[in-house]
Amino acid sequence: MKKLTLLIVVAIATTTITSCKKKGCKDLTAVNYNSKAKKDDGSCLYKPFITLNGAASVTLNVNATYTDAGATAINKDGSSVMVSTDNQVDSSLVGTYYVNYSATNANGTSTAKRTVNVVIGQANWTDVTWALTSTCSGTQFPLSSTPDINAGASQTAIEITNFFNLAGGTATGTVNGANVTLPQQTINIGLGDIIFSGTGTMNGSGTQIQINYTYDNTIPLIGGTGTCLAVYTKQ
Repeated sequence: MKKLTLLIVVAIATTTITSCKKKGCKDLTAVNYNSKAKKDDGSCLYKPFITLNGAASVTLNVNATYTDAGATAINKDGSSVMVSTDNQVDSSLVGTYYVNYSATNANGTSTAKRTVNVVIGQANWTDVTWALTSTCSGTQFPLSSTPDINAGASQTAIEITNFFNLAGGTATGTVNGANVTLPQQTINIGLGDIIFSGTGTMNGSGTQIQINYTYDNTIPLIGGTGTCLAVYTKQ
């Protein structure tokens, strides 16, 4: 009888201990999540929950003004938590930047971030004045020192009007990121044709375009073939 009583006591104690071990926080998002818990005991603790205002990824043209939309943070019970912001965006230079957010309560710190892509866009070559310096010949490839650079038919299209000194003309091309491409084209300047193409880049601040031209000027006596570098600088 004593032996049976002892076995019952041991069984009850074992069951009690086992049951205690099976209780805990079962929420994976909690800081004290217990993977061994079989029953949630309401002990879960949470860091703040951060929500970005606006999109998680933003794109803007270089030199445009960036205004961050910010973020909010709350505790599990809905009470607000102060958000600290580390804005690393330099909109004056092409690149990928981040705005980092953090919020802290007694249970720890939560973080979030927004990606800001600063790119070269159509606004960087339109509605501004450009000046030209070049190694190009005044007769064989007579570029104008005061060209007009405008938008083309698409977001990536570029047009350089008043292209040649006195003769004018329009050169057309595309801008892909920082890369500028003018496919082979012809401008007639009265006494003959100038056949040319060009490749180049816009700098990271969107203030200068450098294009290497290859040309074939068919005008008698003053024409010729060659290459030259043109540098267009935003005024």
